[in-house]
Amino acid sequence: MIRRHFFLFIAAAFLVVMLVGGGIKLAFGDAKPKAGGGGPGGRAAAVSQTQVADHAFVDRIEVLGAAKGRQAVTITSNTTELVTAVRFQDGQQVAKGQVLVELKANEQDAGLIEARARLAQAERDYKRWSELAERGVAPRATAEQYLSALETARASVAAADSRKLDRVIRAPFSGVVGLTDVAPGTLIQPGAKIVSLDDLSTVRVDFNIPDRYLPVLAEGAPIAAKPDAWPNESFNGRIAQLDSRIDPATRAIVARAEFPNPAGRIKPGMLMRVTIAHGGRQAPAVPEAAIQFEADQAYAFVIDRKGEGSVARKQPIQVGVTQDGFVEILGGLKPGERIVADGLNRIQNGQAVRVGGGKGGANAGQQAAR
Repeated sequence: MIRRHFFLFIAAAFLVVMLVGGGIKLAFGDAKPKAGGGGPGGRAAAVSQTQVADHAFVDRIEVLGAAKGRQAVTITSNTTELVTAVRFQDGQQVAKGQVLVELKANEQDAGLIEARARLAQAERDYKRWSELAERGVAPRATAEQYLSALETARASVAAADSRKLDRVIRAPFSGVVGLTDVAPGTLIQPGAKIVSLDDLSTVRVDFNIPDRYLPVLAEGAPIAAKPDAWPNESFNGRIAQLDSRIDPATRAIVARAEFPNPAGRIKPGMLMRVTIAHGGRQAPAVPEAAIQFEADQAYAFVIDRKGEGSVARKQPIQVGVTQDGFVEILGGLKPGERIVADGLNRIQNGQAVRVGGGKGGANAGQQAAR
């Protein structure tokens, strides 16, 4: 029993020693000053810097538009008839006048043969009566009646030939056909879609633009567009035409741009982000990563000297446009002023910082100052 109490006493004494040692460490362990400066946030944070410097900005008008072919049509039939042959494949490039679809034309073939036979007979009759009239054997009026019959027969042949041609559907212009479900044996109704045809050698983009920009719009002016399908690729074209009227409700005018499309990458209906440049300027700017936004207010951390070190000061700023990774500075910063380049979420206002080096961008090539 005594031995058991002895071991309990030893364990309690060891626990008391550990608690006392821990308390001393908590009380005096952090008493030494930390190297590298102090201030809010404790140890100085390592940061990179950049400087406010002039950057070239281009004033741009940006609008949305939808692409369409230079010529586009939906091929239909003007009669009800059975399809006998389809002379194209889905997605095929076709030439102007190329036969696309043939319809059943037995009745038209027979009508054309009959009209040609009547024409031949009318030609013989007119020739005979014309010769008799020349010799004075027959009245001139009779020859003129047969001439009228001949002209009527020629018109009948032309009409029969036209009805025959209605059974052969051709491409009205060169382009690319779309997808179709039409096959031989299909009964086509008037106005029913057979296939779409688009001329994609050049695409057009129509877009609305406020009338206040009319002074910077001119036919033939260069223009650029980026499709959503390839946001990092730009297509260059020109303003082809401006509408003759301004919409009184929206105070906007419709402009039409044309873009070469030799590879056919731009498809009709594709959303295009159109950009029109209308002047350039130099303005103070910093990289986007050096700006922090809180609600509608923008901030930057200015690097100020404090003794032998540096501290970060949170500075409200006014910003303008953002282009090519740079933000225009309208107020709050001066050219040449040093600011923290990135990692702003790790910095607090008034925190000590160690500047580790320059940051490429508006001041590319600068050396960091301590």
